Amino acid sequence: MSSKLPAHLTLEDLAQCSAPLPDVEVHGLDMGWYIVRLHQNNAVSLLTDQHGETQRFTGTQWIGHALAPLGFTHGTLTWADAADEMIGTDVPPVSAQQRLAYGVRVAFNQTSL
Repeated sequence: MSSKLPAHLTLEDLAQCSAPLPDVEVHGLDMGWYIVRLHQNNAVSLLTDQHGETQRFTGTQWIGHALAPLGFTHGTLTWADAADEMIGTDVPPVSAQQRLAYGVRVAFNQTSL
């Protein structure tokens, strides 16, 4: 895979990544859903399924089950900022670097269920 991440990646694409692996952002959404963003060299990529739809997970453990076999050991849990959803506010959106700097570290466990 090239040094710059594409806008969208599948798990199969991730399996082709070589070291260093991208940083994993586990982004919490409403209603218990999580999405995965991958960060490398100031590029951000969204984890998608085979049809190009955003891959959604119902818990961080499912993200770990998907990513641990690919060599990922941890990620940073982040949440949508209230300003992200407010229309007409003068608050700038939170940057990718800020999300990763102030998120919560989560470990990925490679165990079977």
